[in-house]
Amino acid sequence: MPIKIALIGAGSIGFTRRLMGDVLTVPELADTNFAFTDISQQNLDMVTQLCQRDIESNGLSATIEATLDRERALADADYVLCTIRQGGLAAFQTDIDIPLKYGVDQCVGDTLCAGGIMYAQRTIPALLDFCEDIRAFAKPDALLLNYANPMAMNVWACNKYGRVPTVGLCHGVQGAHWQITSVIEHWAKREGLLGPEEKLHRRDVDVVAAGINHQTWFVKVQWRGRDMLPLLLEMFEAHPTFPTTEKVRIDVLRRFGYYSTESNGHLSEYLPWYRKRTDEIKQWIDLSSWINGETGGYLRVCSEGRSWFETDFPRWLQEEPHKFTPETRSEEHGSYIIEALETGRIYRGHFNIVNQNHITNLPNGCVIEIPGYVDKNGINMPVVGDLPLACAATCSASVRVQEMGMEAAVHGDVTLLKQAMLHDPLIGAVCNPEEVWQMTDEMLVAQAQWLATYQEAIPATRQRLEKAERDGTRVTLRETEGAARLKTRSVAELALDREGARANAAAADKGKMTR
Repeated sequence: MPIKIALIGAGSIGFTRRLMGDVLTVPELADTNFAFTDISQQNLDMVTQLCQRDIESNGLSATIEATLDRERALADADYVLCTIRQGGLAAFQTDIDIPLKYGVDQCVGDTLCAGGIMYAQRTIPALLDFCEDIRAFAKPDALLLNYANPMAMNVWACNKYGRVPTVGLCHGVQGAHWQITSVIEHWAKREGLLGPEEKLHRRDVDVVAAGINHQTWFVKVQWRGRDMLPLLLEMFEAHPTFPTTEKVRIDVLRRFGYYSTESNGHLSEYLPWYRKRTDEIKQWIDLSSWINGETGGYLRVCSEGRSWFETDFPRWLQEEPHKFTPETRSEEHGSYIIEALETGRIYRGHFNIVNQNHITNLPNGCVIEIPGYVDKNGINMPVVGDLPLACAATCSASVRVQEMGMEAAVHGDVTLLKQAMLHDPLIGAVCNPEEVWQMTDEMLVAQAQWLATYQEAIPATRQRLEKAERDGTRVTLRETEGAARLKTRSVAELALDREGARANAAAADKGKMTR
């Protein structure tokens, strides 16, 4: 019997078309039944039209049912994929703009810091609703594969409170694995160990990464049986581009001895050292690509991508449909996990799961990212042991912020939410306690329409801000666009580079997008 895969948030063009195509490169899954669901009929219709053309062009028997009825989409589903952005770009805008007024300058704002914590407050209640429907309507053993950020808090809530087996999937490890492969290739050519025309693939370099999502550390790197960890700093410093684009990551590597999986811009906002002084931010980032540290960079590329897709959509329908071949299959984990579970072919990747003594110096119950193996028997996660102490210390600080943020979202607890903000490394480095309290109140009021668990608390929150204005106790706000913000381009400006605009709109991994 064909399997059924439900995609929640299927109006996401980059993820939906990509993930469906990945699944359909597997011969045994060519007759999969897909159920697309979203809250936007327009987005759902556009994506479904493109995906239906792709299926027909490849001559496959797979089917798509697109519906706004989530219960119908989930009925008898074997797998559920989630790619939602709760609150959309409007809420995302406030995640970036409001903290800036308090001196908190973020590049991404979707995992930790003020933006990531508030994103969890919007997303977790929605995910718990999904989990309730999965338990009621999907197959009894249905697996939730979550792509939505903030990854760790979301997966934590789904497993603890949603009572649905949930695995979080991210492509950060793959991207950093390619970087390590690149520096080894450059070094090996200089040492005469590779010929001038030889190329390395990341499968040639064995790695183990462990930590928490977006703070995962390469604790093992081997090439041709040689331990490459002692040489990583030297190799990164000698690379032709990384000393410019990855200044934060290389500095952390210099001081910790381990390379982080996540991008320069991401990592810079999870730590208390690199974005706390506005006049120093530019020395740690690079504006050749948003992901290297641009203020609000991810918001900008997402906004540009959505504007271009909606404008350019008629031309997309005139293009050649996608071909489903092994060569076009992406490195996103989702299809490989489903293939392994359905066929028994073994797949190794790095997944976000609940810690149960897998990393022994991080708390049990938190969500960690470690290597795992998938086959017919399920998803199997080996024990990693202790993280190096500096890596564990950094992760531990974030884990407690995640725990408070997750619990606050579940229970609508304003005090706990403010305590999560207060303990966030970057916020704590920039703001005093009263600034944290008022910033959180302002974000709660601005995002009230998307905050299901805080509705009873919003009136009092609004009154506190108004009282502070009347009493003259409102903290001093900054008038700033950020230390390194680029203008969001109009459709007319994007049209000057149609190929780049199209690539951005279609990408699931927008980390590769440049200016």
